[in-house]
Amino acid sequence: MTVEDRIKQNIKKKNHLLFSLVDTENISDLSDLVTNLEASNVDAILVGGSTIADQVHLDNAVKIIKSRTSMPVILFPGNITGISRHADAILFSSLLNSNDPYFLIGAQAIASHTVWKYKLEAIPMAYLIAGEGVSAGFIGNARIFPKEKPELIVAYALAAQYLGMRFLYLEAGSGARKSIPPSVIKLVRSYYNGIMIVGGGIRNPETAKAVANAGADIIVVGNLLETSDYFPKLKNISNAIHSH
Repeated sequence: MTVEDRIKQNIKKKNHLLFSLVDTENISDLSDLVTNLEASNVDAILVGGSTIADQVHLDNAVKIIKSRTSMPVILFPGNITGISRHADAILFSSLLNSNDPYFLIGAQAIASHTVWKYKLEAIPMAYLIAGEGVSAGFIGNARIFPKEKPELIVAYALAAQYLGMRFLYLEAGSGARKSIPPSVIKLVRSYYNGIMIVGGGIRNPETAKAVANAGADIIVVGNLLETSDYFPKLKNISNAIHSH
């Protein structure tokens, strides 16, 4: 079974999934982290970051993660340096609201042969920075959507759907102070028919539940994992999502 089919099957069973986003450059003890992710009933691990540069370090990190879990390990690269042959799949994404053609199609074209050579399962995904943006928005030169015009996000989401992108990631930004408003998620959900992922600014069960209620299929928690007391908070978020 492909990773994509496994994700879709799990969504049918659970309604909502919880993915963790691991920036391997910012976490020192991956073994302990993976143990806690397993104990928190996380459904998959995304490995990525906006500034990954050391591919040897990335390869070693992915191997450590893979050796300690049976859940899917999926690459979510911010650039061509974020690809590892040891992962189960890659979110092959285009930052649709970037002002830089490199993040629309340039990096993807450069990386495509590597993905093919490694025989990585590529999951086509539209990436939209629909919140503060923070580092991801800065690195990706994102054109931030006006808060008073959520219909513009809908237009991009529909364009992604018509281009055949089966996944859509709405990103508030790594380390964002606030998550994407539920009203925006609900509006996009009413148009977009694929798998919708929402991340950024999700640090407590109340926010996670609101995001899930608004229509997100997958909720992503990232920066929280880099705090000292993340474990009980992550378990509470997981319980809130999976109790739906």
